[in-house]
Amino acid sequence: MLKPGDVAPDFTVKDHTGRTHTLSEYRGKSVVLWFYPKADTPGCTAEGCGFRDQRDQYSKKNAVILGISFDTAEENKAFSEKFVFNFPLLCDTDRKVGFAYGACDELQAANARRVGVIIGPDGKVKAYYPKVDARAFPQQALGEL
Repeated sequence: MLKPGDVAPDFTVKDHTGRTHTLSEYRGKSVVLWFYPKADTPGCTAEGCGFRDQRDQYSKKNAVILGISFDTAEENKAFSEKFVFNFPLLCDTDRKVGFAYGACDELQAANARRVGVIIGPDGKVKAYYPKVDARAFPQQALGEL
């Protein structure tokens, strides 16, 4: 499990639109990485909508929001469009990012655990939440920045 002060593992993964994201491209900004189990389920929807509704406040704090699950691009695209999300949903279909961040224990895991990670502008873990409350985490993470 990661802990504050650890260097956050870099990653390269595509989002629901096909765009490739790497953690290193966000150096100089804070990153809120929220792992969610399954697109378009009640808890994941509540969490995603919480981030969506507070995105401007995150931007004012020089922070980006990255949702991430093991869902396909098609599943995440439908989820994003249905709820008009204004941030990328990363598609960790090979589970390598989830494994590196402790959101799963094996690469065959069906779903990610609901884990939250706040990464500072220096690329180091600022806060690690091994289990978050889907409805509360968007506000909690904002307060941590």
